[in-house]
Amino acid sequence: MLKIKNVSKYYGKTTALGEVSLRIPKGSCYGLVGPNGAGKSTLIKILSSIIHDYTGEAIVDNKALTHEQKGKIGYVPQDICLEEGLSAIGNLYLFGKLYGLNGKKLKLRALEVLKQIDLENRAKDKVSTFSGGMKRRLNIGCSLMHNPDILIMDEPTVGIDPQSRNYIFQMISEIKNDGGTIIYASHYIDEVEVLCDEVAFIDKGEVVENGSVDELLKRYATPSIFMKGNPLTLNDIKQYGDVSAKKGGYMLTTNEPLQVMENIIAHCRNHVIDLERLELVQPRLEDIFFSLTGSELRD
Repeated sequence: MLKIKNVSKYYGKTTALGEVSLRIPKGSCYGLVGPNGAGKSTLIKILSSIIHDYTGEAIVDNKALTHEQKGKIGYVPQDICLEEGLSAIGNLYLFGKLYGLNGKKLKLRALEVLKQIDLENRAKDKVSTFSGGMKRRLNIGCSLMHNPDILIMDEPTVGIDPQSRNYIFQMISEIKNDGGTIIYASHYIDEVEVLCDEVAFIDKGEVVENGSVDELLKRYATPSIFMKGNPLTLNDIKQYGDVSAKKGGYMLTTNEPLQVMENIIAHCRNHVIDLERLELVQPRLEDIFFSLTGSELRD
């Protein structure tokens, strides 16, 4: 569906993107993960044709990204781009006309999108009266008016309530099930793990790793054990693996978690240590990103 070949973008002497290459399969949700300033938004703006002066190629359906190809792409910006003085349906009409819709086709499509974003009962209300979550959903709805094949979403859940967040997740799942392709940029790693089939880690303008979520978890993640006890100390457990202090206890990484858990239980029993918590911790993408880059995702 979408190929990115050796894409670079410079702001003066600053490299925003350096030789980025990716393949994004049709009908998938593809995550772009990185801290603020990593280059995610720059790449998205290139794919959305907001930024034109770059080197490299963006190819959609085996054709270069041209004016015709741009019509296949919908863009949901991180900042909400709505006319506050217009109603919900008024905003959909506005963006629909920008995409070339008019007349009966425009009106029918607006009604379809209102249903899709669950704002039918607020269709004629001004956007200025909406909650943050409602505005986010309408922001997505405006990008769907021309029924794009590819939907690019830049931090679409920033600052919204859990209910609206879950509704957006449901929308994304439905779009993907209908054959749509989604590019999802976020620094919320829990969202990426839930939504995305594949992911690319971006840091300092470069792709440091990419692949399917399951593949990356298997390739890089080392099982960890969290433990908390009284009086459990570093000296009690450092012999069993790499240990770090965390949340009032200790996190230990090891390739033999079950054997190590047995050893810790035996050690605590023999040394009269009250073991309050001992649990196997599932590997996470955020841990992998940190191990590859040393960067926190919420910089």
